[in-house]
Amino acid sequence: MIRTVTTTPYGDQKPGTSGLRKKVPVFQQKNYAENFIQSIFDALEGFAGQTLVIGGDGRFYNREVIQIAIKMAAANGFGRVLVGRGGILSTPAASNVIRKYEAFGGIVLSASHNPGGPTEDFGIKYNIGNGGPAPEKVTDAIYARSQVIDTYKISDVADVNLDAEGSQQIDGMTVTVIDPVADYAELMESLFDFAAIRKLISGGFRVVFDAMSAVTGPYAKEIIEKRLGAPKGSVMNFIPLPDFGGHHPDPNLVHARALYETMMAPDAPDFGAASDGDGDRNLVIGRGIFITPSDSLAMLAANAHLAPGYAKGLAGIARSMPTSGAADRVAEKLGIGLYETPTGWKFFGNLLDEGMATICGEESAGTGSNHVREKDGLWAVLLWLNILAARKESALDIARKHWATYGRNYYSRHDYEEVDSDAANGLVKALRDQLAILPGKSFGALKVATADDFSYHDPVDHSVSKNQGIRILFESGSRVVFRLSGTGTSGATLRVYIERFEPDPARHDIDTQEALADLIAVADEIAGIKTRTGRTEPSVIT
Repeated sequence: MIRTVTTTPYGDQKPGTSGLRKKVPVFQQKNYAENFIQSIFDALEGFAGQTLVIGGDGRFYNREVIQIAIKMAAANGFGRVLVGRGGILSTPAASNVIRKYEAFGGIVLSASHNPGGPTEDFGIKYNIGNGGPAPEKVTDAIYARSQVIDTYKISDVADVNLDAEGSQQIDGMTVTVIDPVADYAELMESLFDFAAIRKLISGGFRVVFDAMSAVTGPYAKEIIEKRLGAPKGSVMNFIPLPDFGGHHPDPNLVHARALYETMMAPDAPDFGAASDGDGDRNLVIGRGIFITPSDSLAMLAANAHLAPGYAKGLAGIARSMPTSGAADRVAEKLGIGLYETPTGWKFFGNLLDEGMATICGEESAGTGSNHVREKDGLWAVLLWLNILAARKESALDIARKHWATYGRNYYSRHDYEEVDSDAANGLVKALRDQLAILPGKSFGALKVATADDFSYHDPVDHSVSKNQGIRILFESGSRVVFRLSGTGTSGATLRVYIERFEPDPARHDIDTQEALADLIAVADEIAGIKTRTGRTEPSVIT
């Protein structure tokens, strides 16, 4: 039986760069999740009888909202729902399922790399039929509807058994619980030379993968250990937990410190990697070297032809604006397009759909390709393993040879988390007020060439996205970028991106923070970070 329930709007349901993210107690408010899900359906057209994919990263409150979403999909006229067993689908796996089964779209429940638990983070986002995050015109429509919503529809039926694969009917809609790993593993095997990677591993090459008690555990266990033959125990923390074991599932050098220390030890494995809460980010560490996400994008693009799925070459490379320019020189050498977009994977969708780009990346540990329409942490790890198997060199040697060929972009991101929102907005306003007068100014040996607030003109649909980050570019080729993040759930996160290009191979072994010291000081001088935020140092440095 379908019920129509009277409700009242919540004023805070504006999606960010990756859907709506709030603390769990916010989502647990009466009708809060229902309002947002109904607003998604009300903003869409033409889905009657169509397929909807539903899944999440297994964090706290995941199962409860999946039940709500299934019952509301039935009440609103979908013909079929595909849901991952146990409510599990990594974000890239959900994108693949949408594409493979030609679904109308999908609801992905995740707050990505943010903590999980009864008082921690939760999120809902909608992905469109290409498998990618909804573009701004759709999220704007969802938000507009959420501000005036007065009813939602839901089927009054018992909960679905999410732990048993198979199908059942709900008010005329078929619900099918699927293996969350099988389709994704099949896709990976079609892209990479699993035989070569198996040979590498059987020869003694040691891999360690930290799933961070998050969603990629089952995927990595199946692929790295079972299909590629890595010894049992190579995949750590492989059981997805509602609170991620009390840890922060963000694959960076702070939250994956133990992995970093393992890889820097004298008896380190050959290759280490990690992924985040929902499986779309990655951390790559070779024995004795951390590969920054910006460098990883460039190195993967330069070597992608070594994997069967990319043997014909790349159509183009796309990167988010704050990501370093390392990939730009790869694109130039390959004679292919390079596209600079705002932060947010949704901006890559048009480029991928039009065949203009093949590989995309963001400095925030996200890389992916045209195989799905989301960034994909495990995909990046497997492409690295394919390259290592083909080149028969260490990650450190590959990195050094890459820098010798293309130059090195020293790069770091400084995050100031949970900054008072008024202080953060005041800092950005003050920066914008300086943009016209900064060019020509000198700060020690650094002279400002240009300064702007990045705007993106989409070459496919010609949409314009303004105010995407403040860029200060120096005559030396160095730059500093300031941006407020849209992925947190409380306060504001100020991200400061610092980059210096070094062409001289003799200067490629400097400590990164030392190489960037003058730029870090200038960034504080221009923006007044310490004065305005009260912070003497970043929360996280990557």
